[in-house]
Amino acid sequence: MDTSAGLYLAIARGAFRRFATYRVATAAGAFTNTVFGCVLAATFLALWHARPGLGGYDTAQAVTYIWVSQALLVAVAAWGGGFQDDLQQRLRTGDIAIDLYRPVDFLGWWLASDLGRAGFQLLTRGAVPLAAGVLLFHARLPHAPLTWPLFLVSVLLAVTVSFGLRFLVSVTGFWLDDAEGLRVLMAVVSMFFSGMLLPLSLFPDGLRQAAQLLPWSALVQVPCDLFLEHRTGAAAGRALGFQLLWAALLLTAGRAAQALAARKVVVHGG
Repeated sequence: MDTSAGLYLAIARGAFRRFATYRVATAAGAFTNTVFGCVLAATFLALWHARPGLGGYDTAQAVTYIWVSQALLVAVAAWGGGFQDDLQQRLRTGDIAIDLYRPVDFLGWWLASDLGRAGFQLLTRGAVPLAAGVLLFHARLPHAPLTWPLFLVSVLLAVTVSFGLRFLVSVTGFWLDDAEGLRVLMAVVSMFFSGMLLPLSLFPDGLRQAAQLLPWSALVQVPCDLFLEHRTGAAAGRALGFQLLWAALLLTAGRAAQALAARKVVVHGG
């Protein structure tokens, strides 16, 4: 294995193990996701019974959408968090200067760590609510075997897009005394435009088209549609391409912002 690849894999494994130590918090979080899932699923059932076929989803798909979105909520960090808290703390203490000059890519280090975190959250706080949805509300699992690997690739890209967005917000901490306000704003925007609250197909014309082009739709809406087999064949390929494009653009922007941040540290003497 290439040395650098092995290093990033070790970072991801370390993050996975770190989050695995918080067993009580993980269990409590999975329970909370399940409870909220039950409330939202009941609401969606009532809405779809009154308006069958709303947004292009049948009732089973609508209920399943809720459970898949709950399974993705923490893994893709739709409300923010993850590495951001650690990075913000290092900015406040000044330890970030050391991180920038380590012989390891700064962005790559945090991306690997976030992927390890997301992997753990998907296996725990993702699997439990989804299983509850299947048992309690008969959530629909994919019919085609190929859907599962497509969904997992989509989740990987969703986490990468989410990381790119959160990294850009976090890097503003080099210029702002406190980036917390921007983080809160990003969380609100993400919650609304990711499809976490409602499928984007329910938005009014104009707003729907705009929301579907923004990077936040890659976090929840796209993986949910692939899981529901709402997009198959060429449409599934375009959906993954959309996520890949935003991941590449955001990581490129993040690397440019990192370069500016490193220059600022040098100018100010570290």
